[in-house]
Amino acid sequence: MSTLHPRFEQLHRSPALFVLPNVWDAGGAALAQQLGASAVGTTSAAMAWSCGYPDGGALPEVALLQRVAEIVRVTSLPVTVDMEDGYSDDPQEVALRVAKLVALGVVGINIEDGANSPALLEAKLQAIRQQLGARPLFINARTDVYLRGMAKGEQAVAMSIERLQGYARAGADGGFVPGIADLGEMAHIAAGQPLPLNVMWLPGMAAHDALATAGVRRLSAGPALSTLAWKAMTDGMQALLGDTISLPTDAPGYAQLNAMFAASM
Repeated sequence: MSTLHPRFEQLHRSPALFVLPNVWDAGGAALAQQLGASAVGTTSAAMAWSCGYPDGGALPEVALLQRVAEIVRVTSLPVTVDMEDGYSDDPQEVALRVAKLVALGVVGINIEDGANSPALLEAKLQAIRQQLGARPLFINARTDVYLRGMAKGEQAVAMSIERLQGYARAGADGGFVPGIADLGEMAHIAAGQPLPLNVMWLPGMAAHDALATAGVRRLSAGPALSTLAWKAMTDGMQALLGDTISLPTDAPGYAQLNAMFAASM
């Protein structure tokens, strides 16, 4: 039996903050492993963009499964997949899609409520658990209370807690609250429901130790790494089109990059 799922689950139980880099292709996954990451997650936005689709449920299933298979092939790390709202409002269809990801070797997923009712995500969580049976999967249930500005301050805290409590009862293993930045509000949410709390990096985010003290167990990058990569590509392409391009002295060369992927064959 694979040890990847228990390894991934344990990362959420450690007193130290679990920092999860989010990638969008096999190259990013291989780099995350090379740099010492404990696990790797996908970012739905950057994955969609890299396949030529907008974020927000537009990525075809065939593209999702192909990209995830490529990522799983090149890394021995636990892999968790951001699948937005499951790409359907039908809980049974979502559950079948999750089962395909599990068959590829995925150990976790993110699935969100978005603008839909909490009851719909609860139904999806229940359908996923029924479909998987005894097969393990770490389900990180995301609520968009903060990200969509549904409420502020104490109201946002209370709404997030209520939703995460319901998702825990429906079968979630983790609770994801992107868009939150206040340490006090994080602490209240972490203490008010039973799931390990995941937050998304934002500009000005508190240091890792402060997040851990507030009860946060997992910090993910979201699309931040992809926007950094996009900026570097933009600068390089503009330089090339304008005159010439210059590489930093510490940029990896062809042989170094090729050897990293040759090792995974």
